[in-house]
Amino acid sequence: MTKRTPKRASSVLTGADYKRLAEFRYLLRRFLIFSEGAAVKAGLTAQQHQALLAIKGFTGLNHMGTGELAEHLGIRHHSVVGLIDRLGAKGLIRRQTGADDHRQVFITLTPNAESLLAKLSMIHRDELEQLAPLLRSLLAHFESNS
Repeated sequence: MTKRTPKRASSVLTGADYKRLAEFRYLLRRFLIFSEGAAVKAGLTAQQHQALLAIKGFTGLNHMGTGELAEHLGIRHHSVVGLIDRLGAKGLIRRQTGADDHRQVFITLTPNAESLLAKLSMIHRDELEQLAPLLRSLLAHFESNS
């Protein structure tokens, strides 16, 4: 985690600051609870859903490697290998060995994963659209005071 330098001259928090921070944490948690429930209804764990989304949203190469996936999920390489195994067993990802380096493994989504992820992403987008005004209001306060 990167250490940030505060932009405010004052290091004193007000009651309103605490209230806004608590509300922000509440909204984040509310979204995560929603997301975890949606993943379970779709037959996935929250981490499996997050992995599929990370693979789909990867902006690097045409395919994501295990190292990049581990980094995006904030987990260790050996943990991501088990996750990939479980996604593979569900028929949601394909593994490809690197042409130049056979130790490299690249991951792509199957058509089943693409379809499942599209459905999950639509309901997540709808949920975020409902939360957006509340988040915008909270964040506007912090932006105006920085």
